[in-house]
Formats: sequence, C-alpha cells, structure tokens
Amino acid sequence: MEGKNILLVNDLPGYGKVALAAMVPILSRMGYYTFQVPTAIVSNTLDYGRFRIQEMTDYMQDTLAIWKELGFEADCVCTGFIVSEEQAELIGQYVERLKKEKGDKLLVIVDPIMADGGKLYNGIGQERILAMKKLVMYADVMVPNITEASFLTGIRPGQESGTEDELRELVDGLQAISGKSVVITSAVEKEYGQGGSGTEYEKHLVYGYDHLNHAYFQVPYDYLPVKVAGSGDIFSAIVTGQLMAGTSLKTAVEKAVRALSKLITENQGHLQEYKGIMIERYWNVLEDIMECPADGSL
Repeated sequence: MEGKNILLVNDLPGYGKVALAAMVPILSRMGYYTFQVPTAIVSNTLDYGRFRIQEMTDYMQDTLAIWKELGFEADCVCTGFIVSEEQAELIGQYVERLKKEKGDKLLVIVDPIMADGGKLYNGIGQERILAMKKLVMYADVMVPNITEASFLTGIRPGQESGTEDELRELVDGLQAISGKSVVITSAVEKEYGQGGSGTEYEKHLVYGYDHLNHAYFQVPYDYLPVKVAGSGDIFSAIVTGQLMAGTSLKTAVEKAVRALSKLITENQGHLQEYKGIMIERYWNVLEDIMECPADGSL
C-alpha cells in the first residue's frame, strides 16, 4: 500500500461533506496519497434545489498536461461527478494512456453519479447518460446505484427494484459495456411469499459481478429509512482503498456496507441529510476498514 497514489476525479463542494470532501480523508486515513482533479466547484449538493456549478474542464485539461510533464502518475483512478461528455472523454484519454503504460497495474473505478430514486438529479439531462456510458467503458469496477444502472443499460429506466432475474439482467447489461466488474449499490430485490400468497417482500442488497473470479455475488444489508448525502462517495472510497490493498471485490463491498451502516446508525439522531457525515469524527466506527491487509484477509 505504501507509495500508492490514487487520483480522485470528482466535484469539490463549497458546503457539505460529499464528493472530494468525503473521499480524501477516508483514503488518506487508509494510508494512500491522493491527488485531486475537481470536475466542478459546486456551491452545495443539488438536493437543496438551488445551487451554483462552476465547471472546470479547462483546468482539468491543463492540470493533466502539467502532471504528465512533471511525471505525476496514478496507480488508481476513481471518478465520480462528471459535468459533461467532454470531461468524460478527457478522463477516458488519460486512462487509456496510463493503461498502455501500466496495464493491469492501473485500477479504474467509476461511480456514474447522475441519478437516484428513479430519476436524474436536478440539473442533469439526457446527455449525461451518454457521457457516463462512455466513461464506464474504461472501468475495472463500476459502482452505479440501481437507478443509474437502469439508465446506463436502457433496461426499465426509472425502475427502483426488481426480481433476482431482473437484477441479474441489469448486471449483465452493465458488464457488457465494460467487460469488467460491476457493483450495483442500493439494489432492491422483490420477493414473493410462499404458498401462492402473492405477498411481496423487498430485500435490500448490493448486487455485483467480479470479473476476476467470474462470479456473481450479493451483500444484503438492513435498510435504514434516511437519506445521507455523500454515502455513495464514502462507499466508493472504502471499496477503492480495499481493492488497492488486494482485497477481493466481494470482501471490499462487505466492508464498505458494514462501515456505512455503522456511520448512518451512529448519525441517525442528528443527521442532516443533505450535509453529509463529518467523517473525521467517526474513525472509531471505521476501525475495521482502516487497516488494509495486503493478503485480502479480514
């Protein structure tokens, strides 16, 4: 783990513990050196309804060119909020260059942030779907939620739950885009009662496919009826740190789910849903994920 550099491509919030503000402290605490390319400066999370986004495409282009001259290189590229198709192409070109140099030693993780709750986020249009679809093609691991998965594949767009077969269809659709691993966060599997009762139940889980082991997997969790801004960023940061340490994808997801559940439970009484979690106050909650064993053991 020592000496490994992780490039984070995400927005920089003016207000709220989300995106880069949430990911940097987690990965730094896990022992990685992070460097950041902000895709946008965002006044606050889009949930507030009013916001200001300053896109940073020119800055991104210049920064990546300067870093190339200076010899700054990443061992991992982890992307989040992307403002435009131009940014997606820019990051894609950067990843392609590094892949030629590093091959499988470069880990690329893409969180195609654009939608939740069956619809696209405020201020995001259909063109973002095309941009994200281009970007996930480069991913070794993509981590959409179920809404984003449906938009990326075109399979039942807006649907927030599905049967096991339907979730498998979504995973297969995503896997066909990248050819690599897929993790659908916040998936909801519909189950029906036995004996022909017709009663419908819902099971909350993370549903995935590990292309290295050629295996599907599920990680169930207890659903907590609260919305937490930045939870996806926390999840991605923990999974990224664990994978960089050699942990298997399923184990990395299990640790991220466990840690996030603890954080949300700890914060339920005083949670400000759009503000996010002040992650630095809860290292004691995350002790089991701060150590990243190189052999992948728990």
